[in-house]
Amino acid sequence: MMLRIMGFVLCTALVACVDVTPQKDFNLEKMSGKWWMVGFATNAQWFVSRKANMKMGTTMMTPSTAGDLELACNNLNADGSCWRMTNLAQKTDTPGRFTFTSQRWNSENDMRVVAVQYEDFALIHTIKNKNGETYVLNKLLSRTPEVSAALQEKFRQFSLDTGILSDNIAILPKNGECAEA
Repeated sequence: MMLRIMGFVLCTALVACVDVTPQKDFNLEKMSGKWWMVGFATNAQWFVSRKANMKMGTTMMTPSTAGDLELACNNLNADGSCWRMTNLAQKTDTPGRFTFTSQRWNSENDMRVVAVQYEDFALIHTIKNKNGETYVLNKLLSRTPEVSAALQEKFRQFSLDTGILSDNIAILPKNGECAEA
């Protein structure tokens, strides 16, 4: 039991200590538009019980003139309804790094765009703080619902490197799209 507790504390400490920096020469305007969330990985406990039911969704990114980034996420539910969430990610002094408070999940978020090829994919790393707990959430976004095996492996390796267990890394199955709101 003591080894488990020490392992958990060490894992949590490692996650908080991993220094993940945004991609150099980040271009906010090129992030604009629709992205498919094709990969999802986290060390949060809730993911274990929900992973099997998660499917691809879309995120519309809209840069503001002030340098912030609006994130409008949509997922089509099995019954045909849509789950929607919008956050305004505020710029920081570091290009490619944003912070936001999620009202829905009651969490503080430090989001970094760590790798991006603007016409192809984006790898997003977010450190979330909720109720005194810190966890990591990585997303693989793509301009299309299809991603190469090499890109899936890059996402998997990045997630492992940021302290996420292999079982908590998922390439999401395709799903329909929500109708425009």
